[in-house]
Amino acid sequence: MSAPPHRVVIVGGGFGGLHCAQSLARAAVEVTLVDRRNFHLFQPLLYQVATGALSPANIAAPLRSVLKKQRNTRVLLGEAVGIDAAARRLLLRDGELPYDTLVVATGSHHHYFGHEEWARLAPGLKTIEDATEMRGRIFHAFEAAEREGDPARRSALLTFVVVGGGPTGVELAGALAEIARHTMNHEFRSIDPGSARIILIESGDRILTPYDPKLSEKAVAALAGLGVVVRTGSMVTAVRENGVTVKTTAGEEIIFARTVLWGAGVMASPLGRIVAEATSAEVDRAGRLMVEPDCSIRNHPGIFIIGDLANFSHDGGRPLPGVAQVAMQQGHHVAKLIRARLDGRSLPPFRYRDLGSMATIGKRLAVAEIGSWRLSGTIAWLAWLFIHVLKLIRFESRVLVLVQWAWYYVSWNRSARLITGAQERSDESAGGAR
Repeated sequence: MSAPPHRVVIVGGGFGGLHCAQSLARAAVEVTLVDRRNFHLFQPLLYQVATGALSPANIAAPLRSVLKKQRNTRVLLGEAVGIDAAARRLLLRDGELPYDTLVVATGSHHHYFGHEEWARLAPGLKTIEDATEMRGRIFHAFEAAEREGDPARRSALLTFVVVGGGPTGVELAGALAEIARHTMNHEFRSIDPGSARIILIESGDRILTPYDPKLSEKAVAALAGLGVVVRTGSMVTAVRENGVTVKTTAGEEIIFARTVLWGAGVMASPLGRIVAEATSAEVDRAGRLMVEPDCSIRNHPGIFIIGDLANFSHDGGRPLPGVAQVAMQQGHHVAKLIRARLDGRSLPPFRYRDLGSMATIGKRLAVAEIGSWRLSGTIAWLAWLFIHVLKLIRFESRVLVLVQWAWYYVSWNRSARLITGAQERSDESAGGAR
């Protein structure tokens, strides 16, 4: 009798998990991909859903559809709640799965630095639900302002605070400015959307910290051109229904705003700490598991941690950034390593190849760092468009996104400006209107 196939269980259908599964397409293994959602989400474009430029279906692809031609792979809808490392079993909320090799790629979630109560008041951007909630808040604020008679309350409704000067915060702030100045121009009778204040708050001394300082300066200039106020060296110390408290070297200040959006930090998935307890793995302050040069857990060569869940500090001593290209490269490496082990071969340690970073600010406004090249303006924007369209999983999504972007380019219209599934606002938050 032939030996049973090697069982590879992958937890998480994000960039790392999906790329690992796809890289095992022709391997003599049995792959099971487990995820709480039945779709892969292209997170870099979530902010476009949140700002009405794209619909959720444009950036999501059903996992079964993506992997349907991969005969050695099955997809299971389920939630991992733990592992039995000794018995090599993944524990699900409604069962368990045996494995020979386990790959954990469950990503990260919002981090409010010990103030989880802020989550209700300042939504982050990690899921489709986050994006539609954020979209509802943004467009509801304009609707409420249209019916508000009190100038102070109207001003608060038309003030948007974005916390965090990384790519997510910068892209959100730029998109908000374009909505107010262009998309919704002349659509209201009692308010001028262009008078909306968009404030980007960053605790560090500059936005886009990982980028070249000159690109950070160009991003600030581009945002200023759109009317965005950038506040660096400002730390948010409180988030309330009516705004935020900001601490600077000059003291504390309250910014009255009805809409606060969070892009200031992430924490590794809770499953990471559960896996760490089961394997005695070390965990850093962000909840990431320390991994070996091959992405495995020390003393557990059959358990791999990739993507945002992993602290890989073997390239220069600093952890790799939590970006899609890291997760994808790690997923591919782990798949190659699984194949090599089955063939009795060894592989060199994982080496990350930085393919560059980019952030878009608005129409024909972007910054990009690709190797030794530092790009800004239209050329960086075109590079951003090309790369993000290319990375979308399905051809159908690429076509639909290109059509939406082309229409937006010529008309400024964001066709997905829908307020759906939002809870009713209180009289206070809705400006006295029902």
